[in-house]
Amino acid sequence: MLTRLNLTGIHPKRLSEELPRPIQLEDDTESVVSSIINDVKLNGDSALRAYAEKFDGGAPESFLVSEEDVEEAIMNCSQDLKSALSDAALRIRTFHKSQIREKKNFELDGISVQTIHQPVLRAGCYVPGGRAAYPSTLLMTAIPAMVAGVEEVIVCAPPNKSGRIDQATLVAARIAGVSNIYMVGGAQAIAAMAYGTKSIDPVDVIVGPGNVYVATAKKLVSGDVGIAAAFAGPSEIVVVADDTVDPKLAAIDLIVQAEHGPGGMSWLISWSDEVIESILNEVSILAEESPRLEDIRSTFETGGYAVLVDGPEQAMDVSNYVAPEHLQLMLEEPSQCLKKIRNAGAVFVGEMSPAVVGDYVAGPSHVLPTDSTARFASALTVDDFLKDIHIVEMDQEALTGVADTITTIAEAESLNAHALSVRLRIEGEK
Repeated sequence: MLTRLNLTGIHPKRLSEELPRPIQLEDDTESVVSSIINDVKLNGDSALRAYAEKFDGGAPESFLVSEEDVEEAIMNCSQDLKSALSDAALRIRTFHKSQIREKKNFELDGISVQTIHQPVLRAGCYVPGGRAAYPSTLLMTAIPAMVAGVEEVIVCAPPNKSGRIDQATLVAARIAGVSNIYMVGGAQAIAAMAYGTKSIDPVDVIVGPGNVYVATAKKLVSGDVGIAAAFAGPSEIVVVADDTVDPKLAAIDLIVQAEHGPGGMSWLISWSDEVIESILNEVSILAEESPRLEDIRSTFETGGYAVLVDGPEQAMDVSNYVAPEHLQLMLEEPSQCLKKIRNAGAVFVGEMSPAVVGDYVAGPSHVLPTDSTARFASALTVDDFLKDIHIVEMDQEALTGVADTITTIAEAESLNAHALSVRLRIEGEK
């Protein structure tokens, strides 16, 4: 089910020539998404209703989920699920509290600079739906915003096949402390949160994963609204395994990310052909038993690879080129590979540390960079909802000490008023 690649003997500088190129967007993806965004900007709720009719089978009476619906979801939710969501929320909240930075004071030559960290006023979280329910994603996006101190956190999520937002997602919203939940999905939800409609007020920052249309919409509205640097699209994993691995465990972890659906990526890398063969045999067996077989097949067909390499060093060269969302090191001695990691959203070490732990309870947000953006981007953090504001204060003596530096540079830039602003203060010039 995975395409085989043999990279043994390939020089590191030639790896990029031998490896498959990232899946490119269809030619019309950006134009389709751009059209949706412009429609929502111009027509607001009426555009949202039209897209709900087109994509969801009908528009709701109100996009805002009522308090009665949330209460009903809580009443109908099993105690086990409520306890599990509460436990996950506690772990996520505790981790993100550790990311909060204290305000800092800096002083040099009498110039005092205080750095304060102020949250944005409103944040919007996109939570995927349709194919599956993702209450975990609600927790992983809303809780970091709440910990950052955002005053109002809203959620947009598409309806499921029954025409409602999944009940578990509504329960998660209550546990996280979300202000409002709107039944709007797709690129149109991103546009609504970015620019506002009569029903949905615009936000300052939008976060959350989604399909290629959602991810592309976030890319197109960035600059008008804050967007985390990562392209949080379809799920990805690279598993690096040696001959100590349990092939069934490696196989199931390749399947885990593939079952999210098309557009994702599942790569297996090893320097043992026997290891690759044994894992692929288990992949075939386990995939056939999955109720999401079609989604798994779709991912494997377009983004599934089994790569034979010379050894650990080349394995990490390949992984760093791919820059996966999840990197799983299923090795007896992982230290050599850990030292070579340059590009990865999150790394899981050892057979007892599967990526699913990161999906639910490890603490860091599972909203991670995909589509090779791990080359420059990181997981969603508290900082994605914060702005640094610098407060500068000094007296005349300190200003006099830097006056020559300021005026010399200002005059070199032909900005005479800049220079005069200093001279008037220290010389009393008219």
